Amino acid sequence: MNELARRIDAALPQTQCTRCGYPDCASYAQAVAAGEAGINQCPPGGREGIGRLAAITGQTASDLNPANGIEGPLTLAVIDEDWCIGCTLCIKACPTDAIVGSNKRMHTVIEPYCTGCELCIPVCPVDCISLEVVSGERTGWGAWTPAQAEQARERYTRRSIRLVREKQEHEARLEAKARMKLADLSAHSQHTDPVVLDKKRAVIEAALARARERRGQG
Repeated sequence: MNELARRIDAALPQTQCTRCGYPDCASYAQAVAAGEAGINQCPPGGREGIGRLAAITGQTASDLNPANGIEGPLTLAVIDEDWCIGCTLCIKACPTDAIVGSNKRMHTVIEPYCTGCELCIPVCPVDCISLEVVSGERTGWGAWTPAQAEQARERYTRRSIRLVREKQEHEARLEAKARMKLADLSAHSQHTDPVVLDKKRAVIEAALARARERRGQG
């Protein structure tokens, strides 16, 4: 990320809501810096946010693009415990790990960590999540503080790192299992036909080769 993108990113509320049309605030900042996105695509930042980006980029401030949403108050996701089925979909969708729970167990929201991004709403299969206004009449940056934005950024970054690590660990376990099977394929297969075993061996070897390629080793 170049210096301009870093300055733009620092001026964003870091709700990671994706309403700007990009997967996270940093991606939007890079797009603005590259001239690929307008400075008026961040509803959580609202009018003040547009003004901040205008000052940084030298562009003229304009109204928030309605295609990206409207400026509004800060909201908090609230889970109806009586209806929650513990599917974990909201946990996976939350960009700041603000929802805790486990499979088939009731979930709950850690209030200080919720950015009001709304990403948990559409994934809930039983519609048990609602939004509660927690900033009164204050909207945009008036409803959000730099400290909250920094906390959201840090939690999103930690979550992103964790997800990468978990993916790598999962792939490593699968690869180790494949190597074990390949080392003694006949003992790990119900088939005894050499032709069938050779085909299975080829499939496993191809999968291992792809894994090596992904790691940049093959």
